[in-house]
Amino acid sequence: MLIFQYLSWHFFEVPQKILKAWKNFLKFGLYYFSIPLLLKTIFYWWHGYRWEYPKSFDVAQFVLVFLSNLVTRTIGAILRTIVILIGIIFEISIFVLGLLVFLGWLFLPFLLILSLILSFQLIQGKETFLDFIFKIQ
Repeated sequence: MLIFQYLSWHFFEVPQKILKAWKNFLKFGLYYFSIPLLLKTIFYWWHGYRWEYPKSFDVAQFVLVFLSNLVTRTIGAILRTIVILIGIIFEISIFVLGLLVFLGWLFLPFLLILSLILSFQLIQGKETFLDFIFKIQ
């Protein structure tokens, strides 16, 4: 009866908690780096710095305002793109690490059994599976 409780805990209860924690880490990264908001506002002015166009027709002032606004939008797009890329790299690394933790947890009992078998073979002086593999190479 105890073995069934362990198997239920190890293969059903804990993996659900691992998946929930993994999902929370992924959501944290998404909102910490504000990726959805930055994608919506990628071409907005940097810190709202913008110049108003003149009311009268002045070509020099019009060009100056246009170029100034273009520069602030370009700076904003570049910096937002950098933050988005850092956020995506963070999300990919959390995804990979979460996958390793999840699969590691699922294979942990099998690794324990395999290590016990190999240790008994070493104690008895028999050729182990690892010795066989290393002979082939």
